[in-house]
Amino acid sequence: MAQAPELKLVPTPGQTIGPFYGYALPFAKDNELVNQAHPNSVRLHGVVYDGKGEVIPDALLEIWQADEAGNIVSEQGSLVRDGYTFTGWGRTAVDNIGHYTFTTVNPGATEEGKAPFIMLTVFARGLLNRLFTRIYLPEDTAALANDPLLASLSETERKTLIATREADGSLRLDIHLQGEEETVFLSYPRES
Repeated sequence: MAQAPELKLVPTPGQTIGPFYGYALPFAKDNELVNQAHPNSVRLHGVVYDGKGEVIPDALLEIWQADEAGNIVSEQGSLVRDGYTFTGWGRTAVDNIGHYTFTTVNPGATEEGKAPFIMLTVFARGLLNRLFTRIYLPEDTAALANDPLLASLSETERKTLIATREADGSLRLDIHLQGEEETVFLSYPRES
């Protein structure tokens, strides 16, 4: 019985599946939860890195947070910034050197003795699912020590979630998607 000739298969070209954040998602003042002129405004910023320690120039970040008094805000209008209404939500694309910036307020604790934090979601190339983490304020060390999530982590892991307060009052937290300095990411059980 004769064998069929061996076929040479040619690889198909790579498919660009996105996401294309720069095209459809930006909106005016998306990273301003409050105006910079707000008396208690604070800058939250940092850089997003990949597993090799290289910046990611096309990530998209979202934050959710309580207001200064620790209230979970339920105001509508997150996509239409009026300069007055704090909605507790913001979105920003990193710049071409991986840097992100939000203008917000320091969140208050949602319960007495709890450590205040900001929820952060990362969308980036190569991620099939978004990543969730927290950004804790550095000042209340007693509340940080009693936080159940932080208590479940090693000292090295805890440091990836606690922002640094800079001399001008800004908060800085760099995000590392993989590697030795990998940020701790959270998973949530899926509903059935």
